[in-house]
Amino acid sequence: MLIIFAQQLNKKAVTIDGYQDVAQEESALLCAVARQPVSVGIDGKGLDFQLYAGGIYDGECSSNPDDLSHAVLIVGYGSEGGVDYWIIKNSWGKFWGMEGYAYIKRNTGLPYGICAINSLASYPMKESSSTPPSPLVPPPPSPKPNICEDSLYYCPEGQTCCCGLDFFGKCLVHGCCPIENGVCCENSRLCCPQDFPYCDVLQGLCHKDYGDKIGVAARKRTIAKLKLPWSSGTKGIEEMDQTFQWKRNQFAVMR
Repeated sequence: MLIIFAQQLNKKAVTIDGYQDVAQEESALLCAVARQPVSVGIDGKGLDFQLYAGGIYDGECSSNPDDLSHAVLIVGYGSEGGVDYWIIKNSWGKFWGMEGYAYIKRNTGLPYGICAINSLASYPMKESSSTPPSPLVPPPPSPKPNICEDSLYYCPEGQTCCCGLDFFGKCLVHGCCPIENGVCCENSRLCCPQDFPYCDVLQGLCHKDYGDKIGVAARKRTIAKLKLPWSSGTKGIEEMDQTFQWKRNQFAVMR
């Protein structure tokens, strides 16, 4: 548990790039506080400040910048009964002041304000962390179909066209072997990889040579798609091919 807690403490929630000093004028400090909390130096040595318990502080503290002895955070401002004040957050815990906060009078006319609160003010800066958009990456090229020899049928990219039914040198039914540059097993619906080119149709195996007794399983072919000359889109090819599907279903060679 202690290790996890230490790891959480070491995590950086945010980083800053520097600090912006605020001009030693009450109007400049007001503009800065209107945007974000502002860190200021004050004279905090006075006993009345250290024992502060509430109200708008206008006590016995030095307004000389050379007497700064403590740092607080201005988190806002307000007015009460015609008296303007800063809202500060101290670091002395909730038992000091109004649960750790205090009101310090402002618009007093003093060059550096009550307790020299105007003399040393700053706030952290963070440059824009937005990164330029990444350059557009072109989409990968569409898969190129593998056109069969008669140019009327095709198989998906990476597959091999096989003839399932030959009639006097004319292939009537085309099939697709799901292997690139595969070996088509004759008079069957099977095919084999190039490095296992010997088909054992009865056992459904592919062998490296005649001495190979183990081999690998042969793959089944699927029916090739019909490529119509006037249709270039794959979707159109698939839709139109349904019309001719019944003609090829009568040949069970590729099923």
